[in-house]
Amino acid sequence: MSRHWRKVLLDCGADVTTAAEVLTSSSMRIVLVVDKENRLLGTITDGDIRRALMAGSAMSSLATSVMQKNPIAVNQGDSRRKALQIMREKDLLHLPVLDAKGVVVGLETVRDLLFKEQRPNPVLLMAGGFGKRLYPLTREVPKPLLPVGEKPILQTILEQLAEGGFSQFFLAVHYRSEQVRAHFGDGSKWGVRIEYLEERQPLGTAGALSLLDQTMIDAPLLMMNGDLLTRLDFGQLVDYHSEHGGLATMCVREYDFQIPYGVVHGDGDQVTDIIEKPVQKFFVNAGIYILEPELLGQCRPDEAIDMPDLLRQVVNDGRKVSMFPIHEYWLDIGRMEEYERAQVEGS
Repeated sequence: MSRHWRKVLLDCGADVTTAAEVLTSSSMRIVLVVDKENRLLGTITDGDIRRALMAGSAMSSLATSVMQKNPIAVNQGDSRRKALQIMREKDLLHLPVLDAKGVVVGLETVRDLLFKEQRPNPVLLMAGGFGKRLYPLTREVPKPLLPVGEKPILQTILEQLAEGGFSQFFLAVHYRSEQVRAHFGDGSKWGVRIEYLEERQPLGTAGALSLLDQTMIDAPLLMMNGDLLTRLDFGQLVDYHSEHGGLATMCVREYDFQIPYGVVHGDGDQVTDIIEKPVQKFFVNAGIYILEPELLGQCRPDEAIDMPDLLRQVVNDGRKVSMFPIHEYWLDIGRMEEYERAQVEGS
């Protein structure tokens, strides 16, 4: 996906002159006309403007008068393969990416899809847990190798990251690690390089960082639990981290909790308000992080520590930890009901 798609957004109140200026200043050869909420209304190319001028339109006309209405687009979370297939079938050079409300959240281009950007960021996938809540499925098979659809969970994660341009992987392993090693090998089957971090005892969700050779990490590290399924654009996450300048970025999800009773507010012995079954909203940890290399040195060798504790230390030291809200599909396969849900949604 193009990093610079926001530069081609054009307010629906702009004129054709402004649209032409956006086309000239951008290398993407398209303008996306949007309303005040950034919902896509249409697209404009150089050819659209030329045809309109030949038909008698003026440069002072509204851009909406020359745009192509009802343009073809893809949904957020659709695969690169699907986008490229649509482009080939429809002979398109660009495809707007829309969320469920029709808001523009990106722009796919043929160039980006055919020549995918290579990301220098190493990836650490946590694959050493016992998966006790999924017993007896995990009696003989480690949780990351449990199948969802036709593939193990961890393979789906790795393939998604590889498709996004990531090629250097570290797998933190412990429980039945020989099975994980046998399945993934050195990663050459997927066109990536895989190294293994063997935990002699469970080190928590952050302790495996101490097993990394810090001299090999010269770019922000993407760290992720090995039992998550998501349609997050990991490249966008890395870019967000770079733009916001934190020592770390934590992905978060909005979590709603409804209190099953009427909540009473009072002042002394006087009732001031009654709210029936209110819904409270929180941000919760989504198990995906970006970490600056300097943060890796804060973990002592072979000492167990969880990621929330590590990031709390950073915050207490006055350093910045950014939040990246995830609104894309996300599923933590920690319990049997979530594994069963993944089978339905992944089929």
